[in-house]
Amino acid sequence: MGLPLARSAAAAGLKVVGLDRSRRVVDGLNTGRSHVDDISDADVRGMLEQGFEATDRADVIAGAGAVVVCVPTPLTDHGAPDLGAVHAAVDDIAAHLRAGTLVVLESTTYPGTTDEVVRPRLEAGGLRVGADFHLAFSPERIDPGNASFGLENTPKVVGGITADCTKAARALYERFVNRVVEAKGTREAEMAKLLENTYRHVNIALVNEMSMFCREIGVDLWDAIRCASTKPFGFAPFYPGPGVGGHCIPIDPNYLSYKVRSLGIPFRFVELAQEINQRMPVHVVNRAADLLNDQGKAVRGSRVLLLGVTYKPDISDQRESPALAVAENLLARGAELVYFDPRVEDWHVGGAPVERADDYLAAAEAADLTILLQPHREIDLGELADRARALFDTRGKAADHPRVVKL
Repeated sequence: MGLPLARSAAAAGLKVVGLDRSRRVVDGLNTGRSHVDDISDADVRGMLEQGFEATDRADVIAGAGAVVVCVPTPLTDHGAPDLGAVHAAVDDIAAHLRAGTLVVLESTTYPGTTDEVVRPRLEAGGLRVGADFHLAFSPERIDPGNASFGLENTPKVVGGITADCTKAARALYERFVNRVVEAKGTREAEMAKLLENTYRHVNIALVNEMSMFCREIGVDLWDAIRCASTKPFGFAPFYPGPGVGGHCIPIDPNYLSYKVRSLGIPFRFVELAQEINQRMPVHVVNRAADLLNDQGKAVRGSRVLLLGVTYKPDISDQRESPALAVAENLLARGAELVYFDPRVEDWHVGGAPVERADDYLAAAEAADLTILLQPHREIDLGELADRARALFDTRGKAADHPRVVKL
């Protein structure tokens, strides 16, 4: 999320410096190489021409009028929020903070983080929020691979510790975002992000659970969703799939449930949605076993082609991709795996490399079963349906065809 922000700010005429701890990322950016799907090398070269530079030296913070924190907020092995990167970034800012600076946290986190975690660390040096410097939260809304909505035309929510902090953050983002929406404070801005993704998480779980029984009662769920989507009010379409992936849907709701559990209150919707969505890869493998059984074959020894192993179409990001769990379950049942993904040159499962097909159509002809996990634009679904021995479409993207079975 940091690089799209830097690109937009640089294009608006701001002097932008990208601070990153990775020397590889820094060197790449300074030589015109992008590490982000939606930002091309040409985009980075344009940024450099506009004055952008990258560095791994934290003392650059001392000369900044505004510092925006765009660091990852994953989960620990026990499912709790991991704010290690936030702590490290804030410590760097605190060491170089100057009066008049605006600090904005964009990393997704639980309500209260900006005020209870970030603020005390920044005020430890004697400067005070609202009097000496400004502090705000503004949730990132970057959607990788989305050709319709980017940073500039997606409304930006901002919430400050004080009213003046909100105004300062608003003034920054209005330089390069079409519309800025003020929240009452940092907690409301933090909650807005979690609400957005929890809403998606729960509704995806709803249709995923429906997909598990619709086949049993003879219902084409994809067609039911198509029909329901014609209602101009009160309904938003969500679609089943092999599981949820990426840095938002599998992660962010856990930040909300963590905060709720700290109050001694169970958050049943999120916990149930997590359970359902995490069950989908096993459901996919069970369906695959049924399809192979229909051919008189066992999973063990069957050649299975997985198409698309990233977490969403047309990007290379594999974070939390359900493809990994699908592959692990297939391998555990003795399948012979091969994969094709135009965005992923090497793929490892359980520490071992998986064979990569050079020609996905030829591989589909040779495979006992092809499982479409991610419909990248490079995959010709019509040709695939014609040539695959059997195609299991977990995304509902392939047209009706005698050899196509949908989730």
